[in-house]
Amino acid sequence: MTTRDITTWLTDMDGVLVHEEVPIPGATEFIDALKASGLSFLVLTNNSIYTPRDLRARLLGSGIDVPENAIWTSALATAQFLAEQRPHGTAYVVGEAGLTTAMHDVGYVMTDRDPDYVVLGETRTYSFEAITRAIRLIAAGARFIATNPDPSGPSQHGLLPATGSVAALISTATGRTPYFIGKPNPLMMRSALNRLDAHSESTVMVGDRMDTDIISGLEAGLRTVLVTTGSTRPEQIETFPYRPTQVVDSIADLVALVGTDAEPQD
Repeated sequence: MTTRDITTWLTDMDGVLVHEEVPIPGATEFIDALKASGLSFLVLTNNSIYTPRDLRARLLGSGIDVPENAIWTSALATAQFLAEQRPHGTAYVVGEAGLTTAMHDVGYVMTDRDPDYVVLGETRTYSFEAITRAIRLIAAGARFIATNPDPSGPSQHGLLPATGSVAALISTATGRTPYFIGKPNPLMMRSALNRLDAHSESTVMVGDRMDTDIISGLEAGLRTVLVTTGSTRPEQIETFPYRPTQVVDSIADLVALVGTDAEPQD
């Protein structure tokens, strides 16, 4: 690769900055270095439950001070996508405040009467009634959108079903598959770049999953860094047909790169 300055950083949240609400060593220093450098950055998450304000508060509780406007969620990306596709449309939404707030903010009306879209997000309280309503509306012609394809999520008591699992249930019942907005769809990365008015050639994506963070960054034309503090273990990397630009032990290894002309190397 030719040497190019890094002017924009995108980073995943879970597995890179925190485990649940426990900060990963180096995360605070990395975010502080980004803020001190003046470089553009966004923290990305497929989680659609929380608003950026909620996530800022949760991260702050972990000692990581991320500005609210530097958090980009699959809910925000979904709302932006729908606002561009069908401005001021209608939707039946299965999700929590992160998604419903984002939909309202772009001018969408929430309704269960002949909506343009059924939008499925993540919630800790999926109800049989809401899923049944979604199935019937999709069967009647509503377009099917889901914030992300993650099949499960973590909790203090073990795995929880997430958006991808519920989407599979609805797809089985309707024969209709959703369009997923979040990672690994590179649309998530491109929407983040557009938010920052940034260019892919000068942007780095940091993630902990080869099958979401790294592939979506790669397909969006970004340089990618895999940290091994999350889902993908070092011995698994060679099983994938693509590689990140760089592999590091943790986010702590990237603090020195921020604001320098250095570039991730293989």
